[in-house]
Amino acid sequence: MEDLTQGSIPKHLIKLAVPMAIGMLVHTLYLMIDLYFVGQLGEHALAGVSAAANISMFVLALTQMLNIGTATLISHAVGRKDQHDANKVFNQSLTLSAVMAALVLIAGIAMTQPYMNTMSLDPQVQILGANYLYWFLPGLALQFAIVAMTAAMRGTGIVKPAMQVQMLSLLVNIVLTPILIHGWLTGYAMGVAGAGLASTLSALFATLLLWRYFSRMTQYLSVNRQHLAPHPSTWQRLFKIGFPAGAEFFLMFTYMALVYWAIQRFGASATAGFGIGSRMMQALLLPAMAVAFALPAVAGQNFGAQLPHRVKDAFRHAVGICCALMLALTLFCVWQPGVFLDAFSNDAAVLAVSAGFLGIVCFNFVPSGVIFSCSGIFQGVGNTWPSLWSSATRLVTFAVPLMWLTAQPDFYIEQVWYLSVTTVCVQSALSLFLVRRVLRPLQPDTSSIPTSAS
Repeated sequence: MEDLTQGSIPKHLIKLAVPMAIGMLVHTLYLMIDLYFVGQLGEHALAGVSAAANISMFVLALTQMLNIGTATLISHAVGRKDQHDANKVFNQSLTLSAVMAALVLIAGIAMTQPYMNTMSLDPQVQILGANYLYWFLPGLALQFAIVAMTAAMRGTGIVKPAMQVQMLSLLVNIVLTPILIHGWLTGYAMGVAGAGLASTLSALFATLLLWRYFSRMTQYLSVNRQHLAPHPSTWQRLFKIGFPAGAEFFLMFTYMALVYWAIQRFGASATAGFGIGSRMMQALLLPAMAVAFALPAVAGQNFGAQLPHRVKDAFRHAVGICCALMLALTLFCVWQPGVFLDAFSNDAAVLAVSAGFLGIVCFNFVPSGVIFSCSGIFQGVGNTWPSLWSSATRLVTFAVPLMWLTAQPDFYIEQVWYLSVTTVCVQSALSLFLVRRVLRPLQPDTSSIPTSAS
């Protein structure tokens, strides 16, 4: 356990953010590795996997309920020096993760084909996407256990073990993906299904390592069989904080699904190009996301310790760091939007869509950094509803004009990217307004501030 209620706030944010950025990059690389090797199978395979992998956003929405609820409650308990409550929350999070994983696996198998039928008009893309998703779903189900354990570590201010496990699992994925896709060594080429199976086996490897870490090592948090029995009141506490954050990610999944639906008329190259571009955008946003994901632990411990002046300082520092990082990446993408894309496809039409997407949507980066920081502070103080209202507003302002645009005879794909930039700017302004309202009632505890600082 690391005490984040004392010392330099920027130092705490960066110390937590660096390994978290690596861990999130590993998660993004899972999908990018799949796209890289699948891209060698042709644009239909690439389009199918791109559309199918979007379902991970829906699962991410569900895991976020567990993620945010667990990290926030444990960080508050750590700030109060209440180890018993922190352990109870951790063990209940593990139990809940098993229940949610089973439900997702059952529902996912049933809904795979209908989902792919909605995402593409091309029968070949539908079949290939479904084949990938059937083998990818068990890995998505395992994410619940992984998230429960990594969120618990983050709540206590520890992130390096999770990062190390994720890096090892990425290496497993890198080795297995080409073997299973092309049949190297095995003599049986699975195609797109091999990419899904490689991700599932890598997730299983990460789950087992993390479980060993908690069950075998003596530390602040540990697996306790007595605390694993379902405890409805603790589940309610987890969902009270986690539900709005999960719903926010569900809105992001809906946004992505709307884009795939809107651009399917432009063919498989547009679907594949957007898939590559959106994954690259996620990778470029990781530095700001890492700082924002570190913010709840720092703000949460100080909130639990009743140090509101440090909560507000944490938000200001997070916004400054995120905006500086995102401005640099925006300038880079304006200069060279297609520099990383050639590795994923040799199809000129696919690459043109990807480069065009990044060249426009990069103007989202700075306002996205603001939005991430606002979401982080909402999580830190245990009030995630404002973040949900902000995301819901963005979805409405995006979906309604998009429906109108797709009905126009002169509709072209760049209009979707420009609309996205506009709605993200609106959302960032609304998020800042809501943060001011949430933080205003927090009055500095002058008794805890040194006289020299006063």
